[in-house]
Amino acid sequence: MAKRVQSPSSINTYKQCPRKYFYQYIKGYETIPNIHQVRGNVTHDVLEKFFDWDISSVKEENFPLQTKLHLQFLLIQEWKNAENEFKKVELSPDQKKFYFEETLLMLLNWANHFIEDIKKTDLPLTVAFSQLTPEREKEYSSTTLKVHGFVDAVHRFGEKVRIVDYKTNATLEINEEQRLQLAIYSLLYQEKYGQAPSEVGIFFLRNKLKLMKVDEELLAFARREIELIHQKTESEDVTCYPQSVSGLCKWSSGRCDFFEFCKPDLSQKKNHVK
Repeated sequence: MAKRVQSPSSINTYKQCPRKYFYQYIKGYETIPNIHQVRGNVTHDVLEKFFDWDISSVKEENFPLQTKLHLQFLLIQEWKNAENEFKKVELSPDQKKFYFEETLLMLLNWANHFIEDIKKTDLPLTVAFSQLTPEREKEYSSTTLKVHGFVDAVHRFGEKVRIVDYKTNATLEINEEQRLQLAIYSLLYQEKYGQAPSEVGIFFLRNKLKLMKVDEELLAFARREIELIHQKTESEDVTCYPQSVSGLCKWSSGRCDFFEFCKPDLSQKKNHVK
């Protein structure tokens, strides 16, 4: 049987719970949208489109204010564009307002860092903006590794390459799941260009950019995890995908998308709370 094409998300889903992987990636059961996914997609769209902004008529002294106003404009626009997705989440008006305002604060935090980065270049505004504009939403795919992924931003500074992913969640440090995601991006980039990026990182929009150096240990970690997932997902027999019963099955405000199919015995759950 041919290997399935994996992604950082599918690999991390398997590591979280093999049975969840089975229902989502082998059976193809529909997942239920939630506010964090919808809000995350909107935020990524805003940051992707921000760099299409024509700043030729923006004066340097007005750039900080205009940047924040432009981000707010884009957020309002993309929030409206996602109206159908928000309806599926079934938020109250107060909840929707809360998430909008929280998202705006995250984008304004990102703006403060970007404005500082512009200043640090000590270049004319249009030149600095161009230099700091990344390649956005880049898909990297490997037929050899049978894995693909979408990278939020690829920055090039001369010979130096930096891959960055944006996160809206409350995590403020790179965890093991995110480390694997970044490792896979690094490996895919190396296969495409023959050279690994210099560093990879997560921009935690509630906080700041956190970076890691890319070395052979990180690339080897990605190779091991990719090979392991291929070995463990050859079968289409549900019994080959054991349940990992934990707090991620059901919690105070929700439950796994596949709870009704899975019917886990919650008395056996581990101390893992979502």
